[in-house]
Amino acid sequence: MGRIIFYEDKNFQGRRYECDSDCSDFHTYLSRCNSIRVESGAWVVYERPNYMGYQYVLTRGEYPEYQRWMGLNDRLSSCKIVHFFQTSGTLYKMQLYEKADFGGQAVEATEDCPSLLEKFRWREVNSCKVFDGWWVFYECQNYTGRQYFLEKGEYRKPGDWGAVSPLVQSFRRFTV
Repeated sequence: MGRIIFYEDKNFQGRRYECDSDCSDFHTYLSRCNSIRVESGAWVVYERPNYMGYQYVLTRGEYPEYQRWMGLNDRLSSCKIVHFFQTSGTLYKMQLYEKADFGGQAVEATEDCPSLLEKFRWREVNSCKVFDGWWVFYECQNYTGRQYFLEKGEYRKPGDWGAVSPLVQSFRRFTV
């Protein structure tokens, strides 16, 4: 279904660790991760064990150094494969809320948004409901900064999608 290979050094050198399913902790096999090859599938990789810390969403391809996947450092410790049940014709819909627990003003999204500030006059998202599709929140405008992967479900507070703050400046639909 999917295959990802992590390498300790840049340009696919040094010790390596291969995964074909979710792995909650591979940092005991590699002291650092400086390059990744995604042979198949789509993956969310995490800075810390047990799917914690910074998230990076990766699709098939080669990432010869950590800056290529927008990594903030060379630390990765866990990964999950993204399970797509329907890849063509998928609808995308989510509701964003100004306050935690689905409070305050709400807006609906069905398309990518490079700037929440320009489109909705918001600087942050405090809760959301994903009705259809898969989405990636970005901490900065134009799909940059920390990433957060969201699948169908309810997210009552930023911590539910792995964030430490409600800062979301852009988002886009995740497709393979």
